[in-house]
Amino acid sequence: MTLALILLSVLILGSAIVALSLRNLIHSALLLVACWAGIAAFYLWAGAEFVAFAQGLVYVGAISMVVLFAVLLTRQGTASEPLGFASWQRFILALVAGGGVAGILVGAVLGTPLTVTTPGPVPVLTVKQIGAQLMGPHVVALLVVGILLTVSLLGAVVLAAEENVKSPEDEV
Repeated sequence: MTLALILLSVLILGSAIVALSLRNLIHSALLLVACWAGIAAFYLWAGAEFVAFAQGLVYVGAISMVVLFAVLLTRQGTASEPLGFASWQRFILALVAGGGVAGILVGAVLGTPLTVTTPGPVPVLTVKQIGAQLMGPHVVALLVVGILLTVSLLGAVVLAAEENVKSPEDEV
């Protein structure tokens, strides 16, 4: 392993772990952006420049802004006890969920055959060919994702909007 890979993995895993452990939602969202930036840097390290720049533009730029706006627009205040769960109940639920994910990962790793096959020649794709594919047969998928993100942000705005309920004292 190289030093760059170790530093990138510490950045990615460290920011993800700290984001999960914080109670402040804004700080967690910002650490999620740091995690996405680390993943983009990993793609650069691995030699996948197009995927790295797409990760930077889409996740670090666009989706992080949607997440931050949605968090800021939907915050109604801080609750003293979220969803009525005690801290030990949340800890047990987190252990069960983590154990389930770990079990799935271990099952996937153990179920993978260990035979080594020699891959054929790797096709060389240019950015122009990838762009032609995205704007050709996959343009509908891109439009659907854009519409879905727009509708979700508008839904967050609608949910965050407070209704002006007039009390009988206001009419007098």
